[in-house]
Amino acid sequence: MTTHLAAAESLDGLAGWAVQLMESLGGPGAALIVGMDNLFPPIPSELVLPLAGFSASQGTFSLAGALFWTTAGSVLGAIIVYYLGLLLGRERTRALVIRIPLLKAADFDRTEAWFARHGTKAVFLGRMVPLFRSLISLPAGVERMRFPVFLALTTVGSLLWNTIFVLAGYGLGENWHLVQDYASVFQKIVIGLLVLAVAVFVTVRLRGGRRGGEQHDTEQTRVIKPSGTDHAPRR
Repeated sequence: MTTHLAAAESLDGLAGWAVQLMESLGGPGAALIVGMDNLFPPIPSELVLPLAGFSASQGTFSLAGALFWTTAGSVLGAIIVYYLGLLLGRERTRALVIRIPLLKAADFDRTEAWFARHGTKAVFLGRMVPLFRSLISLPAGVERMRFPVFLALTTVGSLLWNTIFVLAGYGLGENWHLVQDYASVFQKIVIGLLVLAVAVFVTVRLRGGRRGGEQHDTEQTRVIKPSGTDHAPRR
């Protein structure tokens, strides 16, 4: 237990606060922090999960308790975001999207059509991807995915993801922080791919806008340009 406390005290900032909260509240503290990851993505759930496994190995709570509390936190946080999307609704979301620079109503319509086809897979697999894990519940609520389906997919997906990190922390013991190091690499890769995708989207959209403007100017020039076939006035 002394080693556990020393590890917690060696962390600063947000991570240190998260560890201290779990030290104080035990399993419910882990649930609170993991649940907040859905509302505030900077909350380091990838840190809390292996630390929960390490805590279980030290007897703070059982391994089953670690899995239960972390999964409960994930599910409860996802439910909150789901109902936020439900309250926001489709029309309000569409209106907000239209106001965002470079986005069009057609972008929302295509995304909506994609979610209608692949929503179940997106909700399930999204629980295992950094950033998307915190966001995927929102479109599920906006599109009014059946709540029992959403709940089942979120629970199973969260349990699988949490189990990987909790078991890794449990097995590594005092070296539980190594899991977070590898998770940070994975998160950076996801963020890099997301930034690249946004950059490509913005570039394509800006080029398309310029081409559309040039085509419009050309058409306007053709309309106002005098015709060479006009006859001189008769005397």
